[in-house]
Amino acid sequence: MPARRSDLLRLRRLAQAIDGPREPDPASVARRLLALQGQDFAAGCWALALRTTGATQSDVLAALDAGLVIRSWPMRGTLHFVPPEDLRWMLSVTTDRIVAGLARRQQQLELTAADFARAADVVTAALTGGGSIGRAELMQLWEGAGLTTTGQRGYHLIYFLAQTGLLCWGPVVRSANGNPTQALVLLDEWAPPPPALEPDEAAARFLLRYLEGHGPATVKDFVWWTKGTVALAKTARSVLGDALTTLEVDGVEYLLTAELADRAVSAPPTRSEKDAVHLLPAFDEYLLGYQDRTPILDDEHWELIVPGNNGIFQPIIVAAGRVVGTWRREGGRVTPQPFSSLSAARETQLQRSARAYATYAAG
Repeated sequence: MPARRSDLLRLRRLAQAIDGPREPDPASVARRLLALQGQDFAAGCWALALRTTGATQSDVLAALDAGLVIRSWPMRGTLHFVPPEDLRWMLSVTTDRIVAGLARRQQQLELTAADFARAADVVTAALTGGGSIGRAELMQLWEGAGLTTTGQRGYHLIYFLAQTGLLCWGPVVRSANGNPTQALVLLDEWAPPPPALEPDEAAARFLLRYLEGHGPATVKDFVWWTKGTVALAKTARSVLGDALTTLEVDGVEYLLTAELADRAVSAPPTRSEKDAVHLLPAFDEYLLGYQDRTPILDDEHWELIVPGNNGIFQPIIVAAGRVVGTWRREGGRVTPQPFSSLSAARETQLQRSARAYATYAAG
């Protein structure tokens, strides 16, 4: 059915728990979105918290400590926060293509099958029985076992062993500068066994879960998000059938779940939702969860979001679903940098969001 861009963006905010009912805790947010980018650890923690009814930083770290949310590379070679019960079947869809694409890099690093096997044996022996290990300590362990980790070899070993289902990032530790980060654990000890899914079922689950937490989105968005294929997306769409519906905006077809479409109709936007101004973190799924970001961000502002086009995304200010500025965090303080002057109403809402972030950071 034809719709306006404002309808598209409202549906996305509802799907992502940015507007409308929030989730009760960080684990529920991870289940809602399936995966949230987590290469910037602090930003990823705020992405989990802002979608809850009031979780603090301590609450997010506690969820990570308890294994209610884990971090790994389920797709695109990018770290994501994911529910532990979902990571394995996600890897069953993505791993073969990703590993096939690593061959050249492995040759450049002079890493062989024997190196990966040795690295796996060493880390398994060290962690079996509930152990965990920081990245620097693991490098030392491998070096002591005769495995060279310099020149990004160590990072690639970790990435490969996580991609193939041996390791994931688990409990919280403090880095050398005192900031929280995570230690590595055995995935077998931190995630339940995967469900027995046929390939078509796994593909359909991937698309459904993506749309539940990101819809409406295009087929191209899904293919980009998963680094999958158009054929896989078409298969998934066919399997899901009437569970999905479509929305047309500016001549583009978007997929969404029938449940989300019904929810939006039954719950018209409230005044507070219409006026809300959100402080979203760097690399947030609201911007990075889609290949096409034009519905959310004007081209003229791209350089302000990714200065120098270096791949480092800035935290964003969102009003009425559109990116209207960036912001910086200094401890628990927020320094907004809007693209243009905000109305008095939006300025009031921005300050409310800044106080929410301060409460999160202090908790």
